[in-house]
Amino acid sequence: MTRYLDVSNDIVRRVGGGELVPGDELPSLRELAAQRATTVSTVSRAYRHLADGGVIVLGGRRRATVARDGVLAARRLTGAARVFRLTGSDDPALDVLLHRAGRAIVTVAPRGSSAGLTALSRGDADGAAIHLLHRSGDYNVPFARALLRGQEPTLIRLWRREQGLLVPAGNPGGIRGPGDLGGMRLALREPGSGTRVLLDRSLSDAGIDPDAVCGPVAGSHLEVALAVACGTAEAGLGVRAAALSLDLEFVPVAWEHFDLVLAAEALGAAAPLVEALREPGVRAAIGRLGGYDLDGAGTVHAVG
Repeated sequence: MTRYLDVSNDIVRRVGGGELVPGDELPSLRELAAQRATTVSTVSRAYRHLADGGVIVLGGRRRATVARDGVLAARRLTGAARVFRLTGSDDPALDVLLHRAGRAIVTVAPRGSSAGLTALSRGDADGAAIHLLHRSGDYNVPFARALLRGQEPTLIRLWRREQGLLVPAGNPGGIRGPGDLGGMRLALREPGSGTRVLLDRSLSDAGIDPDAVCGPVAGSHLEVALAVACGTAEAGLGVRAAALSLDLEFVPVAWEHFDLVLAAEALGAAAPLVEALREPGVRAAIGRLGGYDLDGAGTVHAVG
């Protein structure tokens, strides 16, 4: 192996494994050359390689330090050839993100938060997009901890999004909230999906038995909007972006966290998704959809 790659790969391993954390200083060129019994020029080349890869930041006269996103960059370098298998929930903004990330990310069945978590726990996927409110009041984190115990459960913040009732233009039924849905034909998401869980909880809180509602089952937020727009359903729960796309009225219900759950060892393969999310053009495109808050989007959190 080329000597400078030997030096850089050792640092990548230490950063990716958590031995070196963001902000940590690296040895000077002369110090590391002496430690590794090599030349200053070899260490210098290794540091430049790591800086180009986003693992470290060169400090000029000061020592190099581990970059803010150094862990993610290090894991990407060690898993660059791996394709990330994504499962879980449907979302219009996620479609924008996946289009930009390209072939490095592939989607696998099944769809829906609960089914996605099951696929992740079985090893059928590398990450699951979810938006599930735990009885503790926390979104997503408790499920990541439970399903990925022993695998360094990790959460990548994607965005907050607004869910609400999609009703025909002009709101002819005068719907003001879930309590007005009794006896109506609703466009329903699949049982176990995060949106169905939110609808059932909202109906129960309003004194309506969720098992008493009926209507067509829709596989996505756009299908919910289409059902309402076509008149096959009087209302449905979905994201604001879906309502805007078909000029429907939108009655707000809740803002929720939409995150990516994965094991830490899959972070490297997920890097293209995070990098796409941080691009100004992608963020602008998501913002134009309506009903999204990107504060904190792309941050990585260990939740074990």
